[in-house]
Amino acid sequence: MNNYDKLLKDLAPQKFNKLGVIWTSLLIIIIILGIVAYIDQLIKGQVVTNMRDYSLWGIYISNFVFFVATSFVGSVAVAILRLTHKTWRTPLVRIAEIITLASIIMAGITIMIDMARPDRLLNLFIHARLQSPITWDVIIIPTYIVISFLLLYFPLIPDFAILKNHFKEKSPFLSKWYGKLSLNWTGSEAQKAIQTKSVKIVSIMIIPVGLILQTIDAWLFSTTYRVGWNSTNMGAYFISGAFVAGIGALVVVVYILRRVYKLENYITDLHFDKIGRLLTLACLTYLYFNINEYLIPAFTASVEEEIHLRSLFTGHYAPLFWSVTIGGLIIPIIVLIFKKGRKPLPMFIIGMLVVLGSWWKRYIIVTSTLLHPFLPIQGVPESWHHYFPSLHEWLITFATLAMALLIITILVRYLPIIPIQRTADEQEKLKTNKTT
Repeated sequence: MNNYDKLLKDLAPQKFNKLGVIWTSLLIIIIILGIVAYIDQLIKGQVVTNMRDYSLWGIYISNFVFFVATSFVGSVAVAILRLTHKTWRTPLVRIAEIITLASIIMAGITIMIDMARPDRLLNLFIHARLQSPITWDVIIIPTYIVISFLLLYFPLIPDFAILKNHFKEKSPFLSKWYGKLSLNWTGSEAQKAIQTKSVKIVSIMIIPVGLILQTIDAWLFSTTYRVGWNSTNMGAYFISGAFVAGIGALVVVVYILRRVYKLENYITDLHFDKIGRLLTLACLTYLYFNINEYLIPAFTASVEEEIHLRSLFTGHYAPLFWSVTIGGLIIPIIVLIFKKGRKPLPMFIIGMLVVLGSWWKRYIIVTSTLLHPFLPIQGVPESWHHYFPSLHEWLITFATLAMALLIITILVRYLPIIPIQRTADEQEKLKTNKTT
């Protein structure tokens, strides 16, 4: 078996084993339950949720913000590493591209789920107001979806041509589709030049678009003038938080795929060490903006903001707030500064803490502030002063998370998660350098 055959054996897409079938079936069941809950919500209205005049956004918007944040990995871990020509990035970038595409697609779907009248979706376009950040969101999210798709697709073209020949006898149907997706790739110098230039252009484009997306997401909050959101720090705060969420998600998915597909020879301890350093930088940056967001206002807060901060530091949301801050930010920093903490298993555990912390962080950002409105609402039931998602909200939210995982699962099933052609070229180059 030559080196190229070994790469195809190790990296070509494989059928799901029994565990993969069970995993996919479980995701589909969760999605079906969420769809049933959503249909019931459409029929009965938002009364089946616990969203009221106080908490009018609830878990749906916090889940939307989480998906937007996670999609930022396409900018920080894919585009930047591509543009800086870091060779260690090769086994990681495609996984990051898949996470980005799945996350931003689900962000778009989640924002529609939040609409009590999705039949009026068209109004966001025909009655758009440029003064509203929601209009900017409607423009930037489809733009980011298209760029993320292109960033995933362009580098795949040579691999599609390889897979077309690889599956010619094993699966003619797959071979046919890989052939169509390869766009008649022959590997000529002209094609390589066009592909390289295209990838570079898209990599450059996604960085400012990603930054704009995170900033607009922050402006959706800060332009409402609510206590807890009316901060000029929100843009940088959201960007740094997205940096953490995206890299954390990448760590988790990379570890699982490495174990499931036995990719230890391609995704090594070195890669976890490198991405661990990147995650440390992300957490330190986010910790700095957390200090700006919470500690500084604690000394200068107005009465309204003091009530809000007290609910976070010592009140109702204190257990969740400190769990997220310590478990999802401070502990990862402490563990990751040590080399042993950047080994695969510790990195996976830290990645899980970071992802869970990132999701609950957005829940805190949305719900705790909404329960302390700038103008208190008079004459509402006491129950409206508190919020915890209803069963419908949880089922729908879990369904969106399952849908994101299903998109990742399907893409992983049919795409080579590690670039075959690029890996072969790098191995050939390394062999040539050794012989010379």
